Amino acid sequence: MGYQKQPDFGTPASRSDVPVTLTIDGREVTVPEGTSVMRAAARIGGDIPKLCATDMVKSFGSCRLCLVEVEGMRGTPASCTTPVTNGMVVKTQTPRLEKLRRGVMELYISDHPLDCLTCSANNDCELQDAAADVGLRDVRYGYDGANHLGQTDDTSNPYFAFEADKCIVCSRCVRACDEVQGTLALTVDGRGFASKISAGTASDDFLSSECVSCGACVQACPTSALMEKSVIEIGKPERSVVTTCAYCGVGCTFRAEMRGEQLVRMVPWKDGKANRGHSCVKGRFAWGYANHKDRITTPMIRDSIDEPWREVSWAEAISYSAGRLKDIRDEHGARALGGITSSRCTNEETFLVQKLVRGGFGSNNVDTCARVCHSPTGYGLKTTFGTSAGTQDFDSVEHSDVILVIGANPTDAHPVFASRMKRRLRGEDGREGAKLIVIDPRRIDLVRSPHIQAQHHLPLQPGTNVAVLTAMAHVIVTEGLVDTQFVQERCEIDAYEDWARFVADEKHSPEVLEAVTRVPAEDLRAAARLFATGGNGAIYYGLGVTEHSQGSSTVMAIANLAMATGNIGRPGVGVNPLRGQNNVQGACDMGSFPHELSGYRHISDAETRALFEADWGVTLDPEPGLRINNMLDAACDGTFRAIYIQGEDILQSDPDTKHVAAGLEAMDCVIVHDLFLNETANYAHVFLPGSTFLEKNGTFTNAERRIQPVRRVMDPANGYEDWEVTQLLANAMGLGWDYGHPKEILSEIARLTPTFAGVTWERLCDEGSLQWPVNEANPDGAPVMHVDGFVRGKGHFVVTEYVPTDEKTGPRFPLLLTTGRILSHYNVGAQTRRTANTAWHPEDLLEMHPTDAENRGLNDGDWAKLTSRKGETTLRVKVTERVAPGVVYTTFHHPETQANVVTTDYSDWATNCPEYKVTAVQVMPSNGPTDWQEDYADLTERSRRITHEPAE
Repeated sequence: MGYQKQPDFGTPASRSDVPVTLTIDGREVTVPEGTSVMRAAARIGGDIPKLCATDMVKSFGSCRLCLVEVEGMRGTPASCTTPVTNGMVVKTQTPRLEKLRRGVMELYISDHPLDCLTCSANNDCELQDAAADVGLRDVRYGYDGANHLGQTDDTSNPYFAFEADKCIVCSRCVRACDEVQGTLALTVDGRGFASKISAGTASDDFLSSECVSCGACVQACPTSALMEKSVIEIGKPERSVVTTCAYCGVGCTFRAEMRGEQLVRMVPWKDGKANRGHSCVKGRFAWGYANHKDRITTPMIRDSIDEPWREVSWAEAISYSAGRLKDIRDEHGARALGGITSSRCTNEETFLVQKLVRGGFGSNNVDTCARVCHSPTGYGLKTTFGTSAGTQDFDSVEHSDVILVIGANPTDAHPVFASRMKRRLRGEDGREGAKLIVIDPRRIDLVRSPHIQAQHHLPLQPGTNVAVLTAMAHVIVTEGLVDTQFVQERCEIDAYEDWARFVADEKHSPEVLEAVTRVPAEDLRAAARLFATGGNGAIYYGLGVTEHSQGSSTVMAIANLAMATGNIGRPGVGVNPLRGQNNVQGACDMGSFPHELSGYRHISDAETRALFEADWGVTLDPEPGLRINNMLDAACDGTFRAIYIQGEDILQSDPDTKHVAAGLEAMDCVIVHDLFLNETANYAHVFLPGSTFLEKNGTFTNAERRIQPVRRVMDPANGYEDWEVTQLLANAMGLGWDYGHPKEILSEIARLTPTFAGVTWERLCDEGSLQWPVNEANPDGAPVMHVDGFVRGKGHFVVTEYVPTDEKTGPRFPLLLTTGRILSHYNVGAQTRRTANTAWHPEDLLEMHPTDAENRGLNDGDWAKLTSRKGETTLRVKVTERVAPGVVYTTFHHPETQANVVTTDYSDWATNCPEYKVTAVQVMPSNGPTDWQEDYADLTERSRRITHEPAE
């Protein structure tokens, strides 16, 4: 599409269902009660001049430019703050209004430099537009810049600049920071002409302040006072394409704004149903990795991992890969081959990889990183509810009265959704804010931040999730707080009664379990009562729930709690997994697990298998294949020989790094298909260059089951979209695929997957998104699931016995390590480390309680050795009370640290999801990198050698 601004209606939409009819400039219009006159006029194509108003924030009424005349009303009220009434008659353009508006504009212009021709916002400036709208041609008051003396420009932020003399102090940036983002980092200092925007205290700038660089202030600014540096450097965009972000599982919709083949900026799309026009620092600004110098765009091969890489043509790389795979299959059998799909790639690309493995390689040895993060979600929710996904859309949080967050850190890992959650916690539209319960070993930001404080923070001992949830259930059952009507009507009574007897046992009381959980019994009881009696109760959870040896048990315990309190099947409630990567949900949906075809149907089911065999023209193995950890074990045993890995870096992301390395090194053929020579590529024999989300078409499915189109913005730097690379490999192995566009793959997915039956590319492009299931029963999708009944029929309660992890602390390893993410980085950091986001987080840090640090002679910033039973690494210490004594915490974004070298191979009993969150460790002072880190750095340097000389 060509370049065009998104419409701005001046004030937010009203939530009312009551219609109001009025007349504006002789035209009748009907709008919801509570709508502003400004928005009503915009709905019929009117354009009332404005500066302080924008529909992303509440009306403010400060600029006095949007004045109107209302029949029967004295004066000239501001249209942004005047609500409509039945029968109201409004005039937006009269000689009186023209004179008043020109006078107001003269005052603004008198305090603004008139360097429009050289300004980066020229022809994209609301101040410029407003001056034209009011017919301002001459200014009686000259600009001398005196009012801006003492104000300095701020270029500290790597992505945007603040030019003080261009600021008209409309407060839109301040209000966007408060109302949209919820950080409250900006303020207005001074009065009158001396007013200025401040990023915090006098010593703060945009980089050092509490600003999280979400871009809401830049988007809200009507002038060039806040402007993306990319626009300043490249120029105004000339065209735009709407697409979907490829970072976290929120799935924000963006308008990619282009100048030629250059991406100028990413602007959050107001009609995006997941983000509603908001963004975070990653999606908004951290797209520079697409053109980073480290990116590999030419295929490479090498016969041995000791050799340097040799650049080759696509034809040679594909022929070499297919030849090696066929030779290994012929010699060692189909089960010696496997593949790994990506949670960063599209549904269509993921579907093709598992199709290649099953139909081309001949085995079910396919797995995905989605299993090592959220497979307990699929198992637990399918067992209890009948579907392997969350129950609500993100809008649902606006109807919640009590929000329980367990094992998730939304402000860092899912920041756009976190902003929506914080709005509900603060309260708006006259409603009291929702209550908050946080269950987490760390004091995450949601526990206490500006205008938000959790009613209860339960800082449990890592690994005791099941015990805490069982104790909460004990309180609810024994104190008569169960929603008995819901349980009797909607759930299996026998299973409920077994569960109720189990949790009611005194050994599951908060008092008895306090010794296990370390959560004060009184606090836990109060939290349980609040959740059961506080109205609509919603549960949001993340990897702190699933990445445990009892991950599946915890998910089922959460489901039990939701059913027992009747918090399923309507807006404002539900069980909501916050998926980590952009397409974790989609990767699971597409059949990326070794035991399931798309739509979570078991490979052993003859009827399902026959459906795929008839469509694909192949015979499928009825036996489940190997998971990633099993592939690595088999490789070490000599029975698994070759792997195709699309878009995953298992050497950095999977647990027990040394075992991963050993498994990869033992294989005869490792094919890595990615953007960069990642850590896994240290052991690869073939490197197939990948394409970024900006260079492809397809779909992603976010954490709320929302299927959204990904549209190609620019040509792939490597020459192919990722699905095309997989097709080249499949055809070299004799499969004869002939897809011409991802929409054809999506048609196949819909044909074979009941939950996608009504999904088409054309429909997604027309409607923006659909939430599965989209089928005959739900032709328009299902924002909220289990409304009239559970998918499985009756809800199923499951007894969840607490079983302590086999990973134990002791004299040698007295501390517990847990891991997580940080706002500025994403997963293994391969993308964000190649952007300016490193300004905020240049290295992984080890958070440690002051008591534990003092006992070891460690101070803030000291190097420390982190040792477990599996390995050791070094990193700097951050002394903080965010973690409890006995608990340490780090991120895993930087390969120099390789935090997973210390994590164990313990995993969830049902799904093998690794137990990243509980590792017994010791921390001691260190002088520098460990021997293993130095050896690893040497290996990495050797493995990234590239020769440009042809092979002999």
